[in-house]
Amino acid sequence: MTLAVCPLSGLAAHLDAHRPSHVVSLLSPTAPAPEIVDVERLHLAFHDIAEPREDLIAPSAAMIADLLAFADAWDPKRPLLLHCYAGVSRSTAAAFILACRVAPTRDETELAWALRNLSPSATPNPLMVALADAALRRDGRMVAAIRAIGRGAEAFEGEAFAWDPRQ
Repeated sequence: MTLAVCPLSGLAAHLDAHRPSHVVSLLSPTAPAPEIVDVERLHLAFHDIAEPREDLIAPSAAMIADLLAFADAWDPKRPLLLHCYAGVSRSTAAAFILACRVAPTRDETELAWALRNLSPSATPNPLMVALADAALRRDGRMVAAIRAIGRGAEAFEGEAFAWDPRQ
């Protein structure tokens, strides 16, 4: 089982390298969805904001439900690729959320530190994590785990990585 994460600029290379069956694009509402063929696809369009703000589209509980349902339909024999614009916030939040979903017995803080080790710049979107924490009934443990790892290293783009959260 592999979750692969990359920035938009690395999408073509990571599609070739990982040959995923499923791709999640997490982009701003004004960004066009990239052309991707021969994969199952979920496109979530929202601004990378930590709390709702007027005139911006925040991640929502419905979007998190769509992400979880999409992952539930994924056959983990092939990777699931997640990307956002920079590969720092939205895609790393989605990877952490899915890691918590596919490895329900692993400690959330352990998963958060595994994410940090894979991507020193990872700064998962806290609103996405909070919404998923509620959806997965984690009683604040996901939020606390991401808070514990703190903000990632400053970067224009995050490091691409592949992760099997069950290991």
